[in-house]
Amino acid sequence: MSIKQCFAWWSFAAAPQQAPDLLRQAAAIGCQGVEFLPRDRWQEAYDLGLQLTVIDGHECVEVGFSDRANHRALADEVRRNLEVATAGGVLNLAVASGNWSGPPHDGISICAEGLAPLAAEAEAAHVGLLLEPLNSKVDHVGHECDSTAWAAAVVERVGSPALRMLYDMYHMQIMEGDLIRTIREKFSFIGHVHVAGVPGRAELDDRQEVNWQAIAATLREHGYPGYVTHEFIPRGDPVAALRQAFQVFAQPAVEAARS
Repeated sequence: MSIKQCFAWWSFAAAPQQAPDLLRQAAAIGCQGVEFLPRDRWQEAYDLGLQLTVIDGHECVEVGFSDRANHRALADEVRRNLEVATAGGVLNLAVASGNWSGPPHDGISICAEGLAPLAAEAEAAHVGLLLEPLNSKVDHVGHECDSTAWAAAVVERVGSPALRMLYDMYHMQIMEGDLIRTIREKFSFIGHVHVAGVPGRAELDDRQEVNWQAIAATLREHGYPGYVTHEFIPRGDPVAALRQAFQVFAQPAVEAARS
């Protein structure tokens, strides 16, 4: 099977080198989508046949749904972006638990409580919501949803096909490792995938620690229907880096490591 691939605009925009025609180059490489693309470039993506796969459901990942005090404002923001996504043909909105530094609480239940009505509205609009576990060790200290189990528990409690986990393997390699076993055990909860080299969020090359060919084979083995998004920051030529990463997931399936 062929894995659909796209790239994250923000991470390539943060690279030391820039490619002014990156959208055109990505389409020529074979990418089928782009995410977190500024709205003033959406028409360019449409013209190139690129799907808008993800935009932010709310702006700040530090302020999220695991705090009831945020629910009303966040719901309003997500609803506004749901209208934007529906009008613009965007597949998914990204949502977050946010940070938590207060006393121990049932953040999973509170997050599910805040997301459940929005998931129902997103389902009616044929737009997905993606809850992403982030690493709290390096990049997002204090983030409450920092494990696959936490995100999967929220998805299970909400019980809507519109809410799924954005399984970011960069973040979860830092927090947990054991990526292939996790894919197999939590596959039904995964709606979208992000990849980037660990350590450093750089290219998918031999300077980092994940066997991406085995990851790709595992996704094929399970018939993964979603997108794999390259969300790394290229250290060199961004087009060459994207082409190399694309080939990792475009290669014919190899036998994945067996548990």
